[in-house]
Amino acid sequence: MNINISVSSTAVENGRKAAVKAAEIINAAIKEKGHARIILSTGASQFEMFEALVKQPVDWSKVEMFHLDEYVNLPETHIASFRKYLKERFVNIVHPKAAHFVIGEGDVKKNIEELTRELRKDEIDLGLIGIGENGHIAFNDPPADFDANEAYRVVNLDHKCRMQQVGEGWFKTEDDVPKQAISMLPKQIMACKAIVSVVPHAVKAKAVYDTITQKVNNMVPATLLKTHPEWYLYIDDDAASMLIK
Repeated sequence: MNINISVSSTAVENGRKAAVKAAEIINAAIKEKGHARIILSTGASQFEMFEALVKQPVDWSKVEMFHLDEYVNLPETHIASFRKYLKERFVNIVHPKAAHFVIGEGDVKKNIEELTRELRKDEIDLGLIGIGENGHIAFNDPPADFDANEAYRVVNLDHKCRMQQVGEGWFKTEDDVPKQAISMLPKQIMACKAIVSVVPHAVKAKAVYDTITQKVNNMVPATLLKTHPEWYLYIDDDAASMLIK
């Protein structure tokens, strides 16, 4: 397994380096094909990366965006909505060619089918894929289904995942966090030509340690990323703390 790891002294520098790499991959795709298709993740760990990414020299009019996951039955007006997050931090700033959102309201089955059709029209050049405190990728909490062929599925969120959302300030209590979400599944994530993971902060140290040191297993879903031929992991000193003891 060839793991490309970058360690920065701060989350800000970590986010900047990841954004530069992401822009490099996107620009290479645009140069080769005239367009690029990307998948974006959300959460507090991605703040610094998005702040830097929107400033990169990219022709966003040639970039089509998809995103990883969204809560079921959470309105876009809620502070925790990932659609709201991406519109405020990315879409409304750079105005990409297209933005395809996971919609957890209304006819969820139909929403997933329509999004899957759009997603699979062409290859995905870059996935910006975070890692959760419980080792999840997207909302694939352990034990993750590594074999499923669907692009997206409604999944149940475990206790640690829901408490992460509380800890990041999106919800007041665990009971306020939706119990289900629509998530892109691992096999679809791994279909990205390149994957960049931005994983700063001390709360992610255990997940980073387990991801790097354990064999590939579905109890630490992020270990699957190690099998990808072009995976770049960006961590700060806090996230790397357990690796360098």
